[in-house]
Amino acid sequence: MAGGGDFITDLADRLARDAVAAEEELQDDRLIEQLSTTIGAASMTLQEAFMTSVRIRRAEKRGRAWLEQRITSAKAAAE
Repeated sequence: MAGGGDFITDLADRLARDAVAAEEELQDDRLIEQLSTTIGAASMTLQEAFMTSVRIRRAEKRGRAWLEQRITSAKAAAE
């Protein structure tokens, strides 16, 4: 199927976005692991794409937090 990789990536990323939000809202640090296992039972390809999206979203969140802290520190030092 032409463009199938894009479909899987988009599908996995939408699910990852929703799962990360649900994990934070429910304060359930096992939610993504359990969802990943459920997905993997039906499609290893989707599971891999989902976990990649989760890792990327978590890394981006950590990166933004670090950057915001760095900017705040630099502004405070300049005052």
